[in-house]
Amino acid sequence: MSRAILVTGSSRGIGKAIALALAEQGFDIILHCRTQREQAQKVSEQIQAMGRSARVLCFDVTDRDSARQSIEQDIAEHGAYYGVVCNAGVTRDTAFPAMTDDEWGTVISTGLDGFYNVVRPAVMPMVSARQGGRIITLASVSGIAGNRGQVNYSAAKAGIIGATKALALELAKRKITVNCVAPGLIATEMTEQLDTKELLKHVPMRRMGNVEEVAATVSFLASDPAAYITRQVISVNGGLV
Repeated sequence: MSRAILVTGSSRGIGKAIALALAEQGFDIILHCRTQREQAQKVSEQIQAMGRSARVLCFDVTDRDSARQSIEQDIAEHGAYYGVVCNAGVTRDTAFPAMTDDEWGTVISTGLDGFYNVVRPAVMPMVSARQGGRIITLASVSGIAGNRGQVNYSAAKAGIIGATKALALELAKRKITVNCVAPGLIATEMTEQLDTKELLKHVPMRRMGNVEEVAATVSFLASDPAAYITRQVISVNGGLV
């Protein structure tokens, strides 16, 4: 029986790397994007070339009704998911006194509301399928330690960690594990504008991580050998925290 995993924000960056790593491990993939369908479709073609099934869902994770309708319809047509990877997130960095309502709201709604809007419609079908499962969230070192200029992002990611740990308690007896991966400074489009010279002085390994290293951790947590790991936050940060 094939097992399918939904990966949000998977048209590029860390999400794309996670989708490819999970497909390499033998999972079918439901790719998700908000607007970049063409890029997501190219990832889908890569996965299909690997011999796995892939399809693309486009919806805004901050739009509760749209997310629920898209996921419920997809499950009705293809069956319950084996797993969900909540990767979608945004940053709007600025010092807290200068932060606008929109900068606060956009980051919180994408990161924290997005978790609720995506996981909730998927979780009961997973329970009813009685095949166990995996829910993996993406937080950040900012959610663990806080970060200057990222009060909004740190709050969203800390909330994700709390939600992950609570949901893990509720689903453990259903053989559905719920874990969180917290990357540090990873080379992506989101970080390419940063002046990393000073930041890297705080990273014991003195280098940025890459998306494949994050994806490998997510892929392991999705695997059968990780069945006894739940309610955990796994950092991928070169020893930063």
